[in-house]
Amino acid sequence: MISAFEQYFTSLKNKKIAVFGLGVSNRPLVRLLLEFGCDCIGCDRTPREKLEQEVLDLEAAGCKLSVGESYLDNLEADLVFRTPGMHPGNPALEELRVKGAEVTSEMEAFFEVCPCTILAVTGSDGKTTTTTLVSEMLKAEGKTVWLGGNIGTPLLPLVRQMKPEDFAVVELSSFQLMDMKRSPHVALVTNLAPNHLDVHRDMEEYVEAKKNIFRFQNASDILVINADNEITAPFIGNGITRSFSRQGKDADVVLKNSMIYRNGCEVLKKSDILLPGEHNVENYMAAIAVVQGMVSDETIRHVAKTFGGVEHRIELVRVKDGVRYYNDSIASSPSRTIAGLKSFSEKVILIAGGYDKQIPYDVLGPEICRHVKVLVLGGATGPKIRQAVENCPDYIPGKLEIVDCADFASAVKAAAAAAVSGDVVLMSPASAAFDQFKNFMVRGQFFKKMVMEL
Repeated sequence: MISAFEQYFTSLKNKKIAVFGLGVSNRPLVRLLLEFGCDCIGCDRTPREKLEQEVLDLEAAGCKLSVGESYLDNLEADLVFRTPGMHPGNPALEELRVKGAEVTSEMEAFFEVCPCTILAVTGSDGKTTTTTLVSEMLKAEGKTVWLGGNIGTPLLPLVRQMKPEDFAVVELSSFQLMDMKRSPHVALVTNLAPNHLDVHRDMEEYVEAKKNIFRFQNASDILVINADNEITAPFIGNGITRSFSRQGKDADVVLKNSMIYRNGCEVLKKSDILLPGEHNVENYMAAIAVVQGMVSDETIRHVAKTFGGVEHRIELVRVKDGVRYYNDSIASSPSRTIAGLKSFSEKVILIAGGYDKQIPYDVLGPEICRHVKVLVLGGATGPKIRQAVENCPDYIPGKLEIVDCADFASAVKAAAAAAVSGDVVLMSPASAAFDQFKNFMVRGQFFKKMVMEL
């Protein structure tokens, strides 16, 4: 019997296919298209002289290339695979649609051909940690798990190794979800707050994109929502809707007296969770709701006591001269940085600022005044964060020292110079990394390198 995977790629053989964006997720896709003998053109803004060898290897293998500033000009295609970073309303995509082209994505193709149960996670904050927790719980229960999506690993090339009894645990960004027409068996929305408004037309478009994670579910599928978040609380799925609440609201999974309960039964003590911070208690509650009926409570407790966290998420880098340095580079929005600040009982030295995603910073000001002793700022959002702090009624000049730096390296040095034994230096930028780094991971690695060289 021919698998759905083989049927899908065989059906593309006589079509003109354009792949927009030759990044991490689309390169394996191009290799698959070439393997099945497809007529494929790879389109990328990067000029030819700056193309990585892996992309040139795709050309050598038979993929035509359209690269440089005019990479979307005069294209002909029956099917387009959109890179997640490109808005579905891009004029080149619209023009191709008018000509009759179908627009899809590597992730949507994966949903179409995946032979196993898909559990997917989206949200503004906590996506990666919660996705990883779900994966760790399933693996600890003895299941075969395929972890990927926005978390970094393209899953489409791995489909041929997957079995029906396996689980695919997928992190999905709003960019991946914008034009998705399929939803997973279990969908989790961790929370929603303003984010990525430099790409989305407005907050409404951002929220509507997130809703696609459950919009196409059927009556047997499951939606998990955060009852404490005013945006996600009203969401209702097409099948079963489960909820979690850390604030004592009526929900399936709740926190009471430092104990997490599911449907009235004790599951996990808050004190058993190795990861610091109330936001990670919430991440555990979300994961517990997702794996209900798939993972035993004993396994959940084992993971809580042993799982040390994900890189770049309040990651302890080093203790030097009594100063603890934490890498929270994943914090690309105010709400994430607020969660990081609340993870510490003492006031911290905070490194913040970076690329401007056109999101408001008002909510960050009061939290910085409460939790920060020295604020080190840089990047395009540095002035916005400073203004949010100085506009706060609790701000007292001199009590909270603010240091402006020309670049990220200077900010790290300034934070280290201000620290004394017993201090916490937290790099939690509340901003994206694109002003100085390729992504938050590169930023985090740079920070860790600098700290280790102090």
